Amino acid sequence: MESASVAASLQFENGICAISDDRLEVQKIISSVSHDGAGATAVFIGTTRNSFKGKVVTRLEYQAYSTLALKQMANIVRDVQASMPPEDPASDQPAIRCAVHHRIGVVPVGEVSIVIAVASRGRKEAFAACERILEDIKAKVTIWKREYYENESDETAEWKANQ
Repeated sequence: MESASVAASLQFENGICAISDDRLEVQKIISSVSHDGAGATAVFIGTTRNSFKGKVVTRLEYQAYSTLALKQMANIVRDVQASMPPEDPASDQPAIRCAVHHRIGVVPVGEVSIVIAVASRGRKEAFAACERILEDIKAKVTIWKREYYENESDETAEWKANQ
């Protein structure tokens, strides 16, 4: 049986969402949203930290139902784009460009698991959009993580919502 956690991407006007089992190329992701009308780019880079609630984390593992997760991520980005005023009142183009890339599979300590890049005319819009996208992804997207701890059997690691 084929796994539902597969690398895939969904590109749409002024945005891209991707799920990858490879290391995320942060600078490439940031560059993908830049444009001449952007005066600001806000970026969130989530990494695997080495501890959680007093335990030493050795690695994380992510799984997703990729097709659904991409649709959910794209809907979040589109909602955020639609909530922003257009850069030019005569235009119906979104005021921001967004890229959301999430890694699946094993992500060792110190490596990147998610990158959100938002380019907009100004910093307030970029920061607000980046934070809203992150919080909505954590709350709504079907991506699960499993934390592995030092001195604990791999069999005791439990899957949990990616909160």
